[in-house]
Amino acid sequence: MTKPNSNSIPVLVAGALGRMGSEVVKAVISSSGFHLVGAIETSLEEEGKDIGEELGIGSLGIALTKDFEGCLCAASQAARQADSPDNPVLVDFTHPSVVYEHTRGAIAYGLHPVIGTTGLSLEQINDLSLFASKAEIGAAVIPNFSVGMVLLQQAAAAAASFYDFVELTELHHNQKADAPSGTCIKTAELIEELGKSFNSKQVEEHETLEGCRGGQRQSGIRMHSLRLPGLVAHQEVMFGASGETYTLRHDTIQRTAYMPGVLLTIRKVRALKGLVYGLERII
Repeated sequence: MTKPNSNSIPVLVAGALGRMGSEVVKAVISSSGFHLVGAIETSLEEEGKDIGEELGIGSLGIALTKDFEGCLCAASQAARQADSPDNPVLVDFTHPSVVYEHTRGAIAYGLHPVIGTTGLSLEQINDLSLFASKAEIGAAVIPNFSVGMVLLQQAAAAAASFYDFVELTELHHNQKADAPSGTCIKTAELIEELGKSFNSKQVEEHETLEGCRGGQRQSGIRMHSLRLPGLVAHQEVMFGASGETYTLRHDTIQRTAYMPGVLLTIRKVRALKGLVYGLERII
């Protein structure tokens, strides 16, 4: 690990041993302009062990901890003692059940949260946005850090002007806790910004198996979630009209695809004065 300098951004990672968190740790330590100052795992048998050794990348001098608040407090104090012009960044890839409290805690301690954990409700996001604005703390809730996914979402939003029927399908590994995914919800929200309704009833449908037609949003958009081992993260948006279909699809093959977006958000979040929702608000 390179020694931090005055321009190096201090980063804490919550969920540091997880699929995404471990990739963030590797990206932070291998990229210039960042240095790791904390590695958090809320359910942990490896308390006190070196995060680098646990990930097989050599000692980093950063001990794993399950003390989330204590880690935030230590990072905040270190920044003040160093007279740093900007506070550290917390990158969170944990669990929907704790992400709201984690985000509020980071803002309260003056850290800039970059949230990749999905599952926050719109009400929670609005509450966090108000909290961040009052504190004048930059924060980012990013359902998907892939630039390719941003391009898909923009294409879907543009296509919605020309099609009245659309269904969304997202496919993930079977360890994902929330459904539908935050990315899929965000895609639907961008399509809905047009202000029109979709999928007008053409026939009286009857499900012989409840839920087989997926979930339906107030706009009429239907969403489907698949969970299988072997998948990483995939999304398909299919529009239909008389005589044609228009399909947009994005496939994540490896989680390293998200790291450029994560690092970009870490760089930019400290210049914000409130919360942004979605990578398209950053790039």
